[in-house]
Amino acid sequence: MDGMSNQAGTSPVVIGREEQLRFLAEHAERSYSESSGTVLVGGDAGVGKTRLVTEFAGTRPAGTVFVGGCLQLGVDGLAYAPFTALLRQFLREHGRAIVEESFPGGAGELSRLLPELGDPPEGRQEARGLLFEQVLRLVQRVAGEHGVTLVLEDLHWADGATRDLLVYLVRNLDLPGVQIIATYRSDDLHRAHPLRRLLPELERLPEVTRLELAPLTREEVAAQVTAITGATLTSASLDDLYERSDGIPLFVEALAASGENHATGSDTVPDHFRELLLSALHGLSDAAVAVLRVASVGAVSGEIGHETLVRACDLAEPEAESALHTLVDANLLRVHGTGYRFRHALLREAVHDGLLPGPHARLHLRFARLVDESPESVPADRRAAEQAHHYQAAHDLPRALQAAWWAAERAGASLAHAEQLTMLERVLGLWDQVPDAVERVAGRSREEVLSSAALAALAAGRPRRAWELCDEALAALPAADDDRTRTVRAVLLRCRGQARTHCVDRGAVEDLAQALRTHPPHMPGYGVMLSILARETMFRPREQLHLGASSTDLAQRALDVAERTGDRSAEAAALVTLGSVRMSRGDRREGRAIIERSIRVSREIGDTAMEARGVNNLAHFLRERGEHQEGLELLDRLLSDHRAWGRSGVHSSFMHQNRAEIHFELGRLDSTRSIVDETLHRSASPMHRVFLLVPWNRAAIAQGDLAAARSGAAHDDLAAARSGIARVDRTAVLSMERLDQAQQAVTAWLDLLLTEGDDATALDYSTQVLDRLPLADSPGYGWAVLDLVSEAVRRRDGDPARPVRSRLGEVSAGMPAHGPVQNATRSTVRARLAEASGAHERALEAWGEAVTGWERTPMVLHLARARLSAARTALAAGDGSTARTWAGQAHAAAVECGAQPLERAAVGLARRLGVALDGHASPPTAPAGLTARETEVLGLLAVGGTNAEIARELFITPKTASVHVSNILAKLGVANRTAAGARARELGLV
Repeated sequence: MDGMSNQAGTSPVVIGREEQLRFLAEHAERSYSESSGTVLVGGDAGVGKTRLVTEFAGTRPAGTVFVGGCLQLGVDGLAYAPFTALLRQFLREHGRAIVEESFPGGAGELSRLLPELGDPPEGRQEARGLLFEQVLRLVQRVAGEHGVTLVLEDLHWADGATRDLLVYLVRNLDLPGVQIIATYRSDDLHRAHPLRRLLPELERLPEVTRLELAPLTREEVAAQVTAITGATLTSASLDDLYERSDGIPLFVEALAASGENHATGSDTVPDHFRELLLSALHGLSDAAVAVLRVASVGAVSGEIGHETLVRACDLAEPEAESALHTLVDANLLRVHGTGYRFRHALLREAVHDGLLPGPHARLHLRFARLVDESPESVPADRRAAEQAHHYQAAHDLPRALQAAWWAAERAGASLAHAEQLTMLERVLGLWDQVPDAVERVAGRSREEVLSSAALAALAAGRPRRAWELCDEALAALPAADDDRTRTVRAVLLRCRGQARTHCVDRGAVEDLAQALRTHPPHMPGYGVMLSILARETMFRPREQLHLGASSTDLAQRALDVAERTGDRSAEAAALVTLGSVRMSRGDRREGRAIIERSIRVSREIGDTAMEARGVNNLAHFLRERGEHQEGLELLDRLLSDHRAWGRSGVHSSFMHQNRAEIHFELGRLDSTRSIVDETLHRSASPMHRVFLLVPWNRAAIAQGDLAAARSGAAHDDLAAARSGIARVDRTAVLSMERLDQAQQAVTAWLDLLLTEGDDATALDYSTQVLDRLPLADSPGYGWAVLDLVSEAVRRRDGDPARPVRSRLGEVSAGMPAHGPVQNATRSTVRARLAEASGAHERALEAWGEAVTGWERTPMVLHLARARLSAARTALAAGDGSTARTWAGQAHAAAVECGAQPLERAAVGLARRLGVALDGHASPPTAPAGLTARETEVLGLLAVGGTNAEIARELFITPKTASVHVSNILAKLGVANRTAAGARARELGLV
């Protein structure tokens, strides 16, 4: 171009990014001093994302910025690459002392990412949560009082495990001190790209900001070229360069370096800027070009060591070093630690993609063999994955298969189950092309590899894929009856049964039963099989089980095998299941003792996940028996202890659901919703999110926040979760094989229908529930269902409700009631049945029993509702004194808990009673000569009550209600019910 030199290089100053640099600096100060935060820096390839963060990093104090990059070629199976790089930088900067100070008991799960820290723990469930928690704690330790910035580059190449860990950190950095900057290419996010789905979820978080880098303006392009070349462009040359570069700084550099004049309309510049990037190679020596091509193959992790590159070049060391000097001077490679990085990822891609097939295969094969020759040249956590990549690219299929197998083993050890699945699927894809495949995968058969892949899919949260892999393996498994084949078949059946459970699909029980019958008792894994089956069948209806044994029997057998083999982890698992079954059947003393024994064993062997399961289950059953405070103290103490040791990641949504349920039943409505708000992102599946939101929804309804309960407007995830309920047809809910899942889903549906006033549908659905769910097999949630069913029955009159009322009486009579909560619920159901049948005296007596029952529990809102219903019944029976006492007590509890609908109902009843409640004026004298009963009817009429609804509320017949309405219209001198309601509001009766 006119006035341009051919000197290649980058601008010595950053052009057009002053505002973004200022924003990053201000964001860092806020993150360090107020609240940790994340910036997502997006933009097209070459727009200057890396230059921006590099320039920003240069302004920060030494030792406060750590950089990790995702792999440029997307090497499959290599998980957590940028975080592994960050952790190694922590160690270099602070030494191993930073780990020892953070985790006095040893590096623990961090060893899965950094093998140099020692062997990772074995046999821990939920270890991935522990790993994430320990990374979080180490990051916070490094941040200290002064703060730290973590830079994750090229997030568009991130593996699934890296994305998961990033999300975890973003959501859980609840203390100030940490700034995260993550860059990604906007133009690489195709429709199915996982980052495209993740970005909106992250952006909804208040601690996340998205910064999109736009191309440079025409004036900024001119300034960039001047800074690079020292020359000023003519107007025509600037117009041409700006049009052809689209303002992308990298392309401006390439065009400036080319030095050709295209203002005259010549069309000699290649159509693609990739070719333009390669123009920088023109004029280099053959040796320099050869070294650059070798480097493009070897830098699969973004960089390549000096010694490795020299060995791969097949050049004498002086010649290789001369070439490297040339490449560094030309700004094509940059020195990075003890090796090199390309100036830009696009340049590396362009060089690599330009290799001819022959050299491409030979170079990849050369690097794969170098890993064997000098394993120390590649960190242990990357060796297998890099070899798998190189052998695959070299079309050496036998070695590619073998390396992929070991990469899968490595991914599994680091708990990167999605990456493990990817590599195992690569093994399976190559299987038929490698005659000695069995020998290359440590003697495993294809069916055994399929089994490993299915288990990895299940662990990765992909139950549908696990199911497919199990189907394929079972179809291919030989009909042999030897122990090994039977064991593989049993594991596959068990895995498919678990997958079907996660998919809420029928057939899980049959698979689990067949797995038990198939697994040879003397083969390894039998105890684990028994323990898993005991847990999976604990909430199955008894008539569905075809195992020839109950969950209690299975747990006892699992315990026997564990004690015989010395497997203490399996022992703890069997004990917690056995104790839970006993407690659910009403044996509180022995069941609790067994669960507490499981907890002790778990603590002795350091199995925090099993310890958490034991505490969770114990707290769950304590809540069901009305011992809420003790259950909550157990949960909170466990959380506190584990957080202190960086282990709170072991806790599942079940634990937080327990906490939310306890808070809700204690009347702590705000904290119920807060617990769920803080926990939803840890829940693995949409169905589990729905279950977690049941207490949230009920708390919202109790507060009168019906807009949130109906639309989800007050909660980011509720709309999706509620659509999840809608996607599960009400009838399909009743086909769920796990009874506790079905009961919770039914509770959500009935609560929704009753809240929205769809009483007819609620009654019809109640009929299906009573006919199809064996509620007595799980009385804890079963009584919660009957509580709502009885309300649906109470609200309906006449023939449609009669069969349901009769069926409800039968079911509730046969339902066991363990502890004060279930007994109080039973009394409530009986009281509503008495109301529905018109037995007024019996209803008053039953409500009195219900009030007494709830007074034995700490469940203040359940007690308040019972008192209000009892007060209404007492008023109808003419016992105004008792009614006033109960109404006042219900009102006080409602005000204290913030239960506005209950408060309004209490105030309304007080008006009918002619008494004042705290904070509310005394009711006015009845106007126009209305009697006390007519005043009651007018109050109900004003809120839209029909004759049938008024009759049900006041324990009179619809015909009597109609007579009262006629008298009211006449005395008030109004023409219709609407006008009467308006007159009642004018008089302050409602």
